[in-house]
Amino acid sequence: MTQNATPAAQGCIFCAIAARQAEASVVYEDETVVVFMDLNPVTPGHLLVVPRVHAVGLEDLDGVTSAHAWSVGHDMARALRRSTMRCEGINVLLCDGEVAYQTVFHFHLHVIPRYAGDGWTLQHDAPERERSLLDSDAQAIRDAIAATD
Repeated sequence: MTQNATPAAQGCIFCAIAARQAEASVVYEDETVVVFMDLNPVTPGHLLVVPRVHAVGLEDLDGVTSAHAWSVGHDMARALRRSTMRCEGINVLLCDGEVAYQTVFHFHLHVIPRYAGDGWTLQHDAPERERSLLDSDAQAIRDAIAATD
């Protein structure tokens, strides 16, 4: 895991926010994570759950911190549902890597409130994958799991 001794000096905006060296509209924080409003929200209420320790993506994040971030994300989704923002649904999204549309290279979990007609879509028109290929993919993943045990 990569850690920043001086977050703002390292140039990571999320480290700077976590260290209170950069401005953000903070919703929640504890010793492990900080939750703040996304500066470029998909919809009003769009939150980011960010670990205080610098980790570029999932591969760099320890299991305890990861589990806590997801748990806090769940809590934030519940809070959004109960808030006066009156969202009708929630997307919880992680972009891990540039090809997965990650733009800030510090792990962050998006908690996005959804509203009917909000205009944001996740389109997917992929064809069904053949069972033999799915079985082969499953074996490759099982092999990777076994190699990390």
